[in-house]
Amino acid sequence: MFRTQVRDRLPVYLVTDLSDYEGRSALEIVREALEGGVTIVQLREKKAQLRQVLQEGAAIRQLCREYGVPFVVNDRVDLAMLLEADGVHVGQDDLPGSEARKLLGNEAIIGVSAGTMEEAEWAMAQGADYLGVGAIYSTLTKGDAGAPIGTGLLEQIHERWPHIGMVGIGGIQAANAVQVIEAGADGVAVVSAITKHSHPRESAQQLAETVQSTKSRMS
Repeated sequence: MFRTQVRDRLPVYLVTDLSDYEGRSALEIVREALEGGVTIVQLREKKAQLRQVLQEGAAIRQLCREYGVPFVVNDRVDLAMLLEADGVHVGQDDLPGSEARKLLGNEAIIGVSAGTMEEAEWAMAQGADYLGVGAIYSTLTKGDAGAPIGTGLLEQIHERWPHIGMVGIGGIQAANAVQVIEAGADGVAVVSAITKHSHPRESAQQLAETVQSTKSRMS
């Protein structure tokens, strides 16, 4: 269901682990973010025990269903299957998107990361439904994100494949989201801008309004 309209689901893309913040659980943070206008949620958990990931991941998945928002899992196709996720997001060194498609089926959303034009070409060849491009700006959230690349690659990808879904990721917040959308992205993928914000709902709402107003001005 979501795959055919994936570009419409990308405006405010929340990437979260299972950490709590300021007394809020990950589930509470995601709930507030959804209330604020998050349009897709990715669970990216690298450290927690599988038992915890399955239990809390299922709760987040259910919450996303209540809000009618896609829920995808980072890297782990097996975990996506166990959680009955709507799709998976894989990196360049993970299971190729085409192989993930074989396991998850034709209705699943397959997102692929890209930090260069060569990586974007590979992702497209793997049948990606959308690309996660970055790191756009400097970020401390993902240790292996590499040096920031700016918005130039977004422009190149948009020019070459104008119909592919695309989000910028890495150091994005409301103050610099405009440039990401102007470069051709359908949305912004954020981690700490929401999960480490004292008011997740307000932060999500501000991002949603920024993306929408920029798109409206461009159309």
